[in-house]
Amino acid sequence: MKATFGAGCFWHVEDLLAKTKGVKSTKVGYTGGQLPNPTYEEVCTDRTGHAEAVEVEFDPEEISFEELLDVFWNNHNPTTLNRQGPDVGIQYRSAIFYHDEKQKEIAEKSKQSLSESGRFDIPVVTEIVPAPTFYDAEEYHQKYFKKHGLS
Repeated sequence: MKATFGAGCFWHVEDLLAKTKGVKSTKVGYTGGQLPNPTYEEVCTDRTGHAEAVEVEFDPEEISFEELLDVFWNNHNPTTLNRQGPDVGIQYRSAIFYHDEKQKEIAEKSKQSLSESGRFDIPVVTEIVPAPTFYDAEEYHQKYFKKHGLS
């Protein structure tokens, strides 16, 4: 099964998800915007509408979508609009790109539960939208932390 998440710079998110039990593969790329086949430089202009994202292939017998959501929620700030840490722009937004109605339902319930938990004093701004076309990022972005000894 597939899951796709935007949670700021995709390097850290990809590394984290790649190490998660039940995740079979990950790739970084761009999704959610208007420009077909965008480049990193184009996405960085903040004018393509794309988010830096990670597409995950996972085995639902080993990890559920709910468990992947827990990893997602616990490893970025879902209350900052178009920003994660020092990275600012629409490409760094918090987003769940669902692949079917079941994922949408689970994501919405999970977001609601997090919002009501009292963990944050301000609203969770994560968008939950259908997964559009995913464009693979350039090869030098794939497994970036692993390639550079940061993993």
